[in-house]
Amino acid sequence: MKAVILAGGEGTRLRPLTLKLPKPVVPIANVPFLYYQLELLRKHGINETIVSLGYQPEKIESVLGDGSDFNVKLHYMVEESPLGTAGAYKNTESLLDGTTIVFNGDILCDFDLTEIIHFHRKRSAVATLVLTRVQDPSDYGLVETKEDGRIKRFLEKPSICEVTCDTINAGVYILEPRVLEMIPIGENCSFEQSIFPALLASRQPVYAYISQGYWIDIGTPEKYLKAHRDILNGHFTPSVLTSLRKAGTLATVGAATTVQNSVIASSVTVGEKVKIRSSSVGQDCQIGNQVVINESVLWRGIKVGDHAELAGCVVGNRCEIGHHAVLSKGVVLGDNCKISDYGHVGLS
Repeated sequence: MKAVILAGGEGTRLRPLTLKLPKPVVPIANVPFLYYQLELLRKHGINETIVSLGYQPEKIESVLGDGSDFNVKLHYMVEESPLGTAGAYKNTESLLDGTTIVFNGDILCDFDLTEIIHFHRKRSAVATLVLTRVQDPSDYGLVETKEDGRIKRFLEKPSICEVTCDTINAGVYILEPRVLEMIPIGENCSFEQSIFPALLASRQPVYAYISQGYWIDIGTPEKYLKAHRDILNGHFTPSVLTSLRKAGTLATVGAATTVQNSVIASSVTVGEKVKIRSSSVGQDCQIGNQVVINESVLWRGIKVGDHAELAGCVVGNRCEIGHHAVLSKGVVLGDNCKISDYGHVGLS
């Protein structure tokens, strides 16, 4: 079986982080995001993947290469114009030869893909959608199912009084080649709005597998930070954990410095009396003395001055944070930003 990863979006909800780096390769605990999906697929015996690209494709290809670094085979298909989720899948048709697993390119999860594929085949489904449960269903489009697992109907962001279930589309599908026949060539087409409802209307066997595993959409700064907290605090242990360990060695650490539940890249230098908790610090960062970094993500080449405080923020590549500067919860800095000495960002 082959996989298709839909990684063509512009990542607008993650801006400014995605202005120069596509969302599929933003770092999660210092590891490019798509590594997590590729390792999960490999763990379940899926060693050949087509990555559908659109936005800054060359940057994604340069990071992932041909897949040999993690023992998989990668192909790339680039959209000339946005094709939507189903259209992008159709665009990979020449490389497909049977049942296919499709991933949205911004989903971090630990689903049991082997069990999901077994579920799909046992029911002779033409399409199986993986669902996950959420606490606040009103923020999502919902998927109603029957007792036998068949999908009953789709509810697009219902009002509170219309909510009948708590299961949402998790962005992972098992699809038979018949689905490709329903998708027009070269047109923008959506699984969620067009193809799946059409399958239901034609009484095709469309099933839902409700997963109990970890799931998060990393598409906003808040969810991006939450994914880090979940990993660093041990609430979620991804299959690519070995890569995290490789990125977790400190090169130089000053006296009386404490590091808790954090990933620090090997080339980082850390001053004295620094406190780093539940944070990720990327390559070539320089952390001054008596700095406090809490539940934050620092990308590459960042300089943090003495006595600075960072809490609940994301800092892009090559930023400079001045002495005694304070960055508070919710702050997101794009690449090459400079915060002056004693500067306060994000305080009400």
